[in-house]
Amino acid sequence: MAEIRIENVRKEFGKVVAVKDVSLVIPDREFIVLLGPSGCGKTTLLRCIAGLEQVDGGRIYFGDRDVTDLPVRQRRISMVFQSYAVFPHMTVFENIAFGLRMQHKPDAEIKRRTQAAAELLHIEELLERYPAQLSGGQRQRVAVARAIAYDADVLLMDEPLSNLDALLRLEMRAELKRLLEELKTTVIYVTHDQVEALSLGDRIAVMKQGEILQVDAPITVYDRPAAHFVGSFIGNPPMNFLTAQATDGGAAVAVEGALLALPDEPARGLRRAGVAEVWLGIRAENIEPAGEPAPAALPGRILVVEPLGSHNLLTVRVGRALVKVNARADTSFRADQEVWLKLNADKVRLFDKATGRAL
Repeated sequence: MAEIRIENVRKEFGKVVAVKDVSLVIPDREFIVLLGPSGCGKTTLLRCIAGLEQVDGGRIYFGDRDVTDLPVRQRRISMVFQSYAVFPHMTVFENIAFGLRMQHKPDAEIKRRTQAAAELLHIEELLERYPAQLSGGQRQRVAVARAIAYDADVLLMDEPLSNLDALLRLEMRAELKRLLEELKTTVIYVTHDQVEALSLGDRIAVMKQGEILQVDAPITVYDRPAAHFVGSFIGNPPMNFLTAQATDGGAAVAVEGALLALPDEPARGLRRAGVAEVWLGIRAENIEPAGEPAPAALPGRILVVEPLGSHNLLTVRVGRALVKVNARADTSFRADQEVWLKLNADKVRLFDKATGRAL
């Protein structure tokens, strides 16, 4: 097991800077998720940690070892890829045992560790089959079993569930979380799926254009995004953003004609920033829709009602903005209906319009 320290790591591809002087400390046995859209640099950073890419600046440490210039085989890592990368001409047993054979482990140890990994993934009855005889989910389990059988210091996972269908992804996500809690190893997991990130990681590092914008516990990233981009990327639906003007010396904001008094913390942030106009961020579940006018409520008109079983998702036009609102499933809101939106002031987040950073 190992703590990982990434110090000012930079990776360039010609004129493109894929990773921009990133620094990150990952404690021993932590499960951290690198999250971001395609092209943000998360897989490149993972490949730098693995040794599959040579860094153009900075250092990488596993514990006290500087591994920056070490080849992959000397880093004591195992990796699970988006493509299963199982060998079609080998049985499941041989696939799982492959890394151990490359280490020239004794046959008895290979058998013991391969059997143990297969049992953890519930594929012990498949050991004599070939990959062509397996489903997609079973092949993914083989790839994970091969990685954990290797008994590495660090487990790297690059979008391992993205090739599975939605139901199987849900099942594998829960199984993977259970498995990694049992293994207690250091895990770096790359994904663009924010549901995976929120449900799996001890912490999430949100990336954009080669930089890390926020590293925090999942609930903190969701509830208190450090930047406009983080709020707009995390959550389904993502955070709503409305233009707001500071009033009353920063104690309140005016939003689409409604005056919203701010709790102490956002009011202090607004006064410190000294800006006249900000983004007001609010999650769909922190807005209460009403069919009649209410104090400090924003007037709007419903465009779409989407019944989702546990609740209805409303799309409401408020001024020039579209706002997503969660309404109880037993409410009778309909399209083209006037509605008034009451915001939970304790859940309001303010962002600087110029920098996108949270106030």
